[in-house]
Amino acid sequence: MAEFQTSPGTRDILHPDSARWRAFTARFSDAAEAAGFHQIIPPMFEDLGVFQRLGEVTDVVTKEMYDFMDKGGRHVALRPEHTASVCRAFVQHRPTLPWLVWYAGPNFRYEKAQHGRYRQFDQVGVEALGSNDPWLDAEVIALGWNFFAGLGLRDVKLVINSLGDDGDRERYVEILRSYLSANSGDLSKESLETLARNPLRVLDSKRDQDAAIVAGAPSIRESLSDAAKEHFATVLEGLDTLGVPFTVNDRLVRGLDYYRRTTFEYVSTALDSAQNAIGGGGRYDGLVEDLGGPATPGIGFALGLDRTLLACDAEGVFAAPTDSTDLFVVDTTGGANATAIAAALRNVGHSVARAYDSRSMKSQMKQADKSGAKVTLIVGESEAETNTVIVRSMVDGTQRTIARDSLIEELKKEFK
Repeated sequence: MAEFQTSPGTRDILHPDSARWRAFTARFSDAAEAAGFHQIIPPMFEDLGVFQRLGEVTDVVTKEMYDFMDKGGRHVALRPEHTASVCRAFVQHRPTLPWLVWYAGPNFRYEKAQHGRYRQFDQVGVEALGSNDPWLDAEVIALGWNFFAGLGLRDVKLVINSLGDDGDRERYVEILRSYLSANSGDLSKESLETLARNPLRVLDSKRDQDAAIVAGAPSIRESLSDAAKEHFATVLEGLDTLGVPFTVNDRLVRGLDYYRRTTFEYVSTALDSAQNAIGGGGRYDGLVEDLGGPATPGIGFALGLDRTLLACDAEGVFAAPTDSTDLFVVDTTGGANATAIAAALRNVGHSVARAYDSRSMKSQMKQADKSGAKVTLIVGESEAETNTVIVRSMVDGTQRTIARDSLIEELKKEFK
């Protein structure tokens, strides 16, 4: 066993999984850019205060952040999510509104590691700052929905709710607190602890002991203001217009305190019900103000890369891309010819692999076969003397000898 291994909750992503990750991010960037979003790359750590704005009673803040004092005496934290960093960037740089950005990268949370859930985990997502328009909510939600569809996923359900405005949410929390306290004798130990910190999160409980109490809880819809109701109705109208099916669930609250009005989740019905959320988001009007900026509405979502790929595996879609090596160079003359030929072909856009360490012809051909290359170029003593190259098809085994100085032109016929 190796002396050093990855820390709990982390892992190495090797090929071909790494190629799949890269393809996933490329797909998302294409979808986001087509919708008018541009990439932001925020730092992986921030002043602790940036993430404390996520909510002082949320598990992310109270239990899960990797925070430490740096060598300059600053209290910093590794990024547990992107939204707060994006809002901090907005306050710092004040870009023109509306500001539409997308991101991709790792986050860090000290939580129990399990299948599809890691302490270092990657997400992609978008944030749209500067507009209260409910039609924007619908377009943002549809962007995530269509991205999943583009991967080939079909067993995905959109669940949506409204948490209302500041006063609505606070009013509902007190109603919910009273209801749960009155039924505290029937709640699980874990939910009793959650009730003391944040009654809304009790609605997230998947424990059998809590099911009846959660099902009978008062609905937040009864606490919504007229303005919040109208906003939510228009969001649903927008989803209908865009052809995005949805289910309204007034128990959906999400995990972070900054959410207001629209909140939503993408759920994979192909995964185990306890860990089936593959993305989600909502409005966070007020977060920019909490970070020292002007009143600026915002909405966004984050999609979990690991969970989404598990859903893809469950549905048998979006497999790892096949190796894209075009050519493999076999050289039994010492290696100088392979180096020169590979460099020339790479310079004109081909992907080229080769063997090293002066291996035998047999060994190099085995490596060429494993590489997935479509064509193998062979240089032996005879070819070196006559300045030629053997071009062998790895598909049907046919081969021909051509002059080395015409190699690039000849290969254009192979890779039209």
